[in-house]
Amino acid sequence: MFDKEYDVIVVGGGHAGSEAAAASANMGCKTLLITMNLQNIAQMSCNPAMGGIAKGQIVREIDAMGGYSGIVSDTSAIQFKMLNKSKGPAMWSPRVQSDRMRFAEDWRLMLEQTPNLDFYQDMVEGIWLEKDKLKGVKTGLGLKIKAKSVILTNGTFLNGLIHIGEKNFGGGRAGERAATGITSDLIELGFEAGRMKTGTPPRVDGRSLDFSKMVEQPGDENPAKFSYLDVTQPLKNQRSCHMTYTSNLVHDLLREGFDRSPMFNGRIESVGPRYCPSIEDKINRFADKDRHQLFVEPEGWNTVEYYVNGFSTSLPEEVQYNALKSVKGFENVRFFRPGYAIEYDYFPPTQLKHTLETKLVDHLYFAGQINGTTGYEEAASQGLMAGINAALKIQEREEFILKRDEAYIGVLIDDLITKGTEEPYRMFTSRAEYRTLLRQDNADFRLTQKSFDIGLASEARLKRMNYKQEEADKMVQFFKDTSVAPEEMNPILEAHNSAPVKQAGKMFKIFARPKMTLETMRSVKVVEDYIETHKLDDEILEQVEIQVKYSGYIEKEKNNADKLNRLENLKIPDNFDYFKLQSMSMEARQKLSEIKPTTVSQASRVSGVSPADISVLLVYMGR
Repeated sequence: MFDKEYDVIVVGGGHAGSEAAAASANMGCKTLLITMNLQNIAQMSCNPAMGGIAKGQIVREIDAMGGYSGIVSDTSAIQFKMLNKSKGPAMWSPRVQSDRMRFAEDWRLMLEQTPNLDFYQDMVEGIWLEKDKLKGVKTGLGLKIKAKSVILTNGTFLNGLIHIGEKNFGGGRAGERAATGITSDLIELGFEAGRMKTGTPPRVDGRSLDFSKMVEQPGDENPAKFSYLDVTQPLKNQRSCHMTYTSNLVHDLLREGFDRSPMFNGRIESVGPRYCPSIEDKINRFADKDRHQLFVEPEGWNTVEYYVNGFSTSLPEEVQYNALKSVKGFENVRFFRPGYAIEYDYFPPTQLKHTLETKLVDHLYFAGQINGTTGYEEAASQGLMAGINAALKIQEREEFILKRDEAYIGVLIDDLITKGTEEPYRMFTSRAEYRTLLRQDNADFRLTQKSFDIGLASEARLKRMNYKQEEADKMVQFFKDTSVAPEEMNPILEAHNSAPVKQAGKMFKIFARPKMTLETMRSVKVVEDYIETHKLDDEILEQVEIQVKYSGYIEKEKNNADKLNRLENLKIPDNFDYFKLQSMSMEARQKLSEIKPTTVSQASRVSGVSPADISVLLVYMGR
């Protein structure tokens, strides 16, 4: 069946694997996606949602580069919210509640319509090498499949172990077996492995819940969407989520099972996600709080299954059930399945290059939870970048690396490679030092041209981005060039408690005032006439408002980024011997020798490397 050689084999059909397969295939590489169950491609293993704080920015970036996550998020959405709208635009983060079954179906159908992409259902049990050169993969059915490059996106399946109370059993996800063989193969090759854990809450029957006792959480009144393309449309109808709370009684009932909790009795020794703790972890760490929020999220348009967000747990199922029954609205709850914790193997990401290719084996790439991350969006972005770089390497073209001032994806990968992670890594806006530049609204400006240049983003996508950018720039210039008379402007300023002007002045300066919005400026006839004449949509108008209101902040961050990029351009020679720099600390020499950063800027971000160490390096390099 497999006498030919593939350009790229992608192992695993989750979010990372799906984006990796789509990217390499769309860049012209003959690609094989091999996964244990083709019915579960792009399965939402945990919550039925995409986006959120910083994660929404990542989905927009994936879409801007021609990935599929944004489009599928739109076609399967049941609710849309722009989070943090009360804060500045650097914090705005889109999020959709998804129809879990439709999400997986839409992903499958899009992948099936992708040229150059084949599928095969089997377990990959090892990497096939000959004379230290990658030849392909070995499968559970005894097949050897040839490939020039292999991308491992195994999620939580590598030696996965599921815990519910004192019970545990092998599995990569509820109802699915674990993947074996790959870890031992990689360790034998010299890779370092570790264990992490994550968890998920119970799924419950919505017919057994009393939503009248909960607080309704509707979507946005005027919902937007994820994809920049016109192939998807904003939602016309939405499903609400609901919110309720735990209580001291619920906490007491949960505590009764702590002695049988695998987290507290030592059965689980690996580290879980700090920012998405289990309910038992929350009531243990935050003992002073008498309640915690629970978000009750529908799993789709028509299903009665609900996800209890905030109640992730691995306690015995009867403890979960008794405690949840004491939550308002859950008095008659019926379970579809209990929550559980899962432990799995990962490989510390300091063993990778910024392309996500391993340092030990050429043409072997890791993406997703195998690198110690958590979250669909983080996984999908790594898959996209691994797929791109695997294709570029085969085509003998320059590698594609995003900098920290270019994308949240760049921040994510740089953090993983230079700092590593000992707990599941989750993206936050606070991790990005240039978040004013990395907004969700301008991901296409930042990334579409770059992606088009390497052959991924389509010409239609590029044209749409160029039109939006040109029209936004023209209107910003219009505000800079156009003056308004005091008699027309002052009544508007006074109505908004803003100081009147004494003489005609440029509208840009007035618009930049704190209390002035584009809606306010449209009261000036010449502004409304401009918008009507040019038929500008909300997306362009939002871009104009941000560029005017935050021009000072944006310019300042660009200057700071330029300073950093001077160090980014200082390349460190391959196999540089740090141990000859006697003035550098021993810790820095050891860390830099291990991680092998390619630029001085990357070296400066390695944990344990001080500014003094970087000064020594700069002096040695003649700077």
